[in-house]
Amino acid sequence: MKTRATKDKATKALVPKLRFPEFRTAPLRGVQLGDVTEEGRRRNSNKHPAASVMGVSKTDGIVPMEARLIAADIERYKIVEHDWFAYNPMRLNIGSIARWQGGREILVSPDYVVFKCISDDDSGISPSYVDQFRQTKAWDDFVNEGGDGGVRVRIYYKDIARIPLALPSLPEQKKIADCLSSLDELIAAQGRKVEALKTHKKGLMQQLFPREGETQPRLRFPEFEGSGQWVGTKLGSHVAIQSGYSPSSYALSSIGEYPFVKVEDLNNCAKYQFFGREFCDDSHGVVPANSILFPKRGAAIELNKIRITAKSILIDTNLMALTPRDGLKVEFLYYYLSNVGLSQIADTSTIPQINNKHIKPFDVRLPKEAEQQRIADCLSSLDSLITAASQELDAIKTHKQGLMQQLFPSAETLEA
Repeated sequence: MKTRATKDKATKALVPKLRFPEFRTAPLRGVQLGDVTEEGRRRNSNKHPAASVMGVSKTDGIVPMEARLIAADIERYKIVEHDWFAYNPMRLNIGSIARWQGGREILVSPDYVVFKCISDDDSGISPSYVDQFRQTKAWDDFVNEGGDGGVRVRIYYKDIARIPLALPSLPEQKKIADCLSSLDELIAAQGRKVEALKTHKKGLMQQLFPREGETQPRLRFPEFEGSGQWVGTKLGSHVAIQSGYSPSSYALSSIGEYPFVKVEDLNNCAKYQFFGREFCDDSHGVVPANSILFPKRGAAIELNKIRITAKSILIDTNLMALTPRDGLKVEFLYYYLSNVGLSQIADTSTIPQINNKHIKPFDVRLPKEAEQQRIADCLSSLDSLITAASQELDAIKTHKQGLMQQLFPSAETLEA
């Protein structure tokens, strides 16, 4: 068991402001992470097969390593046991660290850092407590300042071993970890709900719009069954097409009647485009409200960034706008293009592009306006459910972050 070099020295540590009632008077120990953990140095020595080799993903935790990335000789690969932690020292600063909770031993690259918690008595640290602590701002601040290396920071065990902690007893650690883990379960469940709604919407869209080569959708609302084929036509016959202008064409400022929208501004909204980061009073080239907005070149086409203008705006040269004419509902067109995908309209050059010559002859099939509106209303309702579920997910995450700030707050000086 490691001991502190100087028993009574002041330690930069995290002093919690929120504690469970039964622990409020219990003392805290000022330690560094290296006082209560040990680096794992066990090597494989051909004990385990290549199928046991794992990697660490920021989003998915410990996952099987791609076969092409596994060395032919895995004798020096490191062993990870249950409740041990592993990370790539070049990726810790982006959050790629995970605790192995499986029952069998696994292997990780010899370049990885492996460490275990010392939790065999009341002075130790719980793996579940470390698992929560590593998600705090205090952890992020430390690992983004520490480490060795040049262009890319490498953070080894000796670096994280210096992280300061105000460590409660193991029972209090368990209570904190259990509380935060229950919120993690809520977050995971809500995340699955959001993804299920998105998957449902995607599948429904594929049924509500005709597939390539077909003249009507496979699913129609009862009042439109037997209404016959959707009319084949050219997109250019039903929209007014606009391209944007260079920012140098306008006197842009922080105020003005019209938002000047660039491609990057599409990231700040989901369906409706309300604003840009710059404004102008010049109405030259203004795009009216209830138009379809999308990028005209580059990777953003593949990302299918389509928006509806919620007000009159100006757009730069990398954007295009389609304003529907009579007989075409803007929200229907929004969902139609979202289902088809902008890449189907763009040319096939190395850098995808969409211009008038691609939009005007593009084949579309349209139902009557009443059916367009019914489809748009249905999908809009689903969007509202997705938005509400996503907001609830964000609220749970925010609640957890606030709670963690109280349980793992800012650094203060603690007398050991």
